[in-house]
Amino acid sequence: MGKRSRQRQKNQTTGRDDRDNGWGSGYADIVKENKLFEHYYKEQGLVPGGEFEQFMDAMREPLPATIRITGYKRYPDEQAWHTNMSRKIIRKSPLLEKFHQFLVSETESGNISRQEAVSMIPPLLLKIESHHKILDMCAAPGSKTAQLIEMLHSDMDVPFPEGFVIANDVDNKRCYLLVHQAKRLNSPCIMVVNHDASCIPTLKIDVDGQKDILFYDRILCDVPCSGDGTLRKNIDVWKKWTTSNSLHLHGLQLRIAVRGVEQLAVGGRMVYSTCSLNPIEDEAVIAALLEKSEGALELADGSADLPGLKWMPGVTSWKLMTKEGQWYADWSEVPNHRHTQIRPTMFPPTDTEKLASMHLERCMRILPHHQNTGGFFVAVLVKKAPMPWNKRYPKVLPSKHTLIQWMIRLSEATKGASSAQETTAKQDGACGPPASKKMRLFGYKEDPFVFLTEEDPVFTTIQSFYDLSPNFPKLNVLTRTHDGKKRHLYMVSKELRNVLINNSERMKVINTGVKVWSRNSDGEEFGCAFRLAQEGIYTLQPYIRSRIIRVSVEDIKVLLTQENPFLSKLEDDAHAQAKKMGNIVLKYIPNPNNPAEPQCPIQLCGWRGKTSIRAFVPRNERFHYLRLLGVEVFRDKQEPIIRTKKASRRLAGEDVEETAERKED
Repeated sequence: MGKRSRQRQKNQTTGRDDRDNGWGSGYADIVKENKLFEHYYKEQGLVPGGEFEQFMDAMREPLPATIRITGYKRYPDEQAWHTNMSRKIIRKSPLLEKFHQFLVSETESGNISRQEAVSMIPPLLLKIESHHKILDMCAAPGSKTAQLIEMLHSDMDVPFPEGFVIANDVDNKRCYLLVHQAKRLNSPCIMVVNHDASCIPTLKIDVDGQKDILFYDRILCDVPCSGDGTLRKNIDVWKKWTTSNSLHLHGLQLRIAVRGVEQLAVGGRMVYSTCSLNPIEDEAVIAALLEKSEGALELADGSADLPGLKWMPGVTSWKLMTKEGQWYADWSEVPNHRHTQIRPTMFPPTDTEKLASMHLERCMRILPHHQNTGGFFVAVLVKKAPMPWNKRYPKVLPSKHTLIQWMIRLSEATKGASSAQETTAKQDGACGPPASKKMRLFGYKEDPFVFLTEEDPVFTTIQSFYDLSPNFPKLNVLTRTHDGKKRHLYMVSKELRNVLINNSERMKVINTGVKVWSRNSDGEEFGCAFRLAQEGIYTLQPYIRSRIIRVSVEDIKVLLTQENPFLSKLEDDAHAQAKKMGNIVLKYIPNPNNPAEPQCPIQLCGWRGKTSIRAFVPRNERFHYLRLLGVEVFRDKQEPIIRTKKASRRLAGEDVEETAERKED
């Protein structure tokens, strides 16, 4: 072995990489070795013969950076991109400074998401349509949630899809990371809630004037896990990994999965996923779930949905190892003193016929060395019937005799189930429905969500000022205060309004709605105290019939590169339209006959003063639109400015050597 190869091997083992040129800190001294990990996965036989060294080598390599473009389209379709560089290299390399700024800026404005490649798989397997009601059970930090929202909005011409996403997380602080991710996409169809996923409350909605239970069409069950598939990016897992992690998590994972399928509609799909390769967290949970379902659930084959993906079929046999190195292949081998840590559901079913009928080979395990990714596990479940402990009696009114018989059976079943559940819970820890827990509300106290009535006085001036169309859904507008002046107005979809109104005491809502108007005292002199909010313009604009100025590419360049340009800087057509003072909508409509110009519509909130005009657009969104228009945007590290090419400055009507914007609107 040559000197360079030996050095490379040493760098892999110690967590250093000679391609990093010494950048970075924190993880540099962590040794990428864990003998217990290697021994465990060799024994489990999850990696094909002769590939184990490749598997371990890949685990020691930094994870390549991947990005996903917010195209509101089905993926992949060239909407996801894979680099051959780690995130650290992109962040630290002077040669990649512009690229890094591009990634940060476009991520903040919601146009791309930096998301691990394997993390994009579960939402794709859900097969989401715009009318689906979706629950994301363990959603933070929110990259998959963002993907779900994008799929709901696959048709950009529909401002309010019938479906929605309820994104939940047990950690109150992580819920705010989730809010940040979701708010980038400016959707009126997302609600963030804060509950323990294993006992997330059953919600009610109005259906044709009657209260009914909300069952979800699609559920993402991406459970907490040991994370050993993330060794390439979470290097501290190398020293923390032990078999105890999976043993401690298995019960929680199963309880969350059980609660998920309980809330799934018959005919709906639930995707169970982990970033762990461990069968105790993967196939063992799926097998236990299928056994409990008594045929109500079916493991679906998702291979046709992602034809280019390389994956290993789920396994039907596995063993369990304690942190001391003791192996057990069957529950019967486990000594009594281990029964509190090791449960029967952690082992494969012993009935070979039942095991074969589960089709565990339909589970998908992604190994890092097969396509240069992280490790991952995913399974697709379809609900064929209500869960055995949730079956409802027919809604047709029964005879008196039949009703009495039902009541007798129900009483007997309840008595039997309670004693049986208590007994079996001691035996196998997770049989039947999860024990009900008292819901706890914790974390920060949130401001209320208060819906406006159609007669609310706030609409009087808004209606006339913006000439809102008659079909504008006033009932979908809400604010965050009961008292005093309304500072901001938000909008949600009709379906989310239904959920909010019927469950205010049942769930803890952290955030929902997209901001559409903000109070602005300067606007009162022009007839309306509320100005449009840029984040809600694409939701609101279809209903606005007044105060719209159609602008050209050159007009947008002027508006986004100059702080407060004179009206005379606009082209004649736009200048002639800008008659009304106050809040306005600046609208660019693509010209299909001129493919050199952007072929997507652009809408900006603006303000028309006495002699000037300006766009109210956040900095990163400005950068995005300028890039679309071919303007080079670069912020020097020493000074936050927009630099534009000389040609662009001329188009903007400037004679100065460079345009600089030193503060955000």
